[in-house]
Amino acid sequence: MSKNNISFILHEPQLSENIGACARAIKNFDFKKLVLINPKPNFPNDKILATSVGAKNIINKSKKFDNLEDALTKIDIVIATSARFRNKNIKHINLEDLKKINFQKNIAFLFGSEASGLSNHEISYANYTLQIPSSPSFKSLNLSHSLIIIAHTLTNIINTKKPSFKKSKKIKSASKKDIQSMLSLCVRNLESINFFKPKEKRSIMLENLRNIFYKMELSDKETRILSSVFASLGKKR
Repeated sequence: MSKNNISFILHEPQLSENIGACARAIKNFDFKKLVLINPKPNFPNDKILATSVGAKNIINKSKKFDNLEDALTKIDIVIATSARFRNKNIKHINLEDLKKINFQKNIAFLFGSEASGLSNHEISYANYTLQIPSSPSFKSLNLSHSLIIIAHTLTNIINTKKPSFKKSKKIKSASKKDIQSMLSLCVRNLESINFFKPKEKRSIMLENLRNIFYKMELSDKETRILSSVFASLGKKR
């Protein structure tokens, strides 16, 4: 089981010091992949590199995207960190539950900005939300502290974990890119029949649709079938 399958995604991080500290935490536990979505500071900058100490290679090899969707094209499972439960039909897990995750897949841990965390829009891309246990009266954790807790937990799990189940090698999981393409086709057909009404509810309706498809563990064959179904329904009109 390789740590190369695991990415840490910082969504709109605000402080250079936190970005550098996250890179250092990633290297502390021998992970490799740091991803940034629309960071507020110039990236990289001297403060980020200084705070990362000996983890400049993590900074230099990190990837930066303008939006979350583009960052997830090669990810199989997204685990969003959140200090609170969401009123969404999504699985809520804790650190202990990470033992049940199939780490042979490409996994991404998603962290929100220091000021506001993750919105429901960002959560809708996730398969799970993860809550780190902390004081009920003060749940907010520093960004780098959250990451290092998860990195430490993952290291312990990966060092002891054995596969709990096997799938046929002929079955390939759908990538997030495949799911995004399928969802885009579905949305285009729905828009053509004026499904999203009233207009002010379009955003939340899209979040709910995205949440349905992203949390399903579809195979690439199943995704192709659904895409064909949506395409055929569009032609029938």
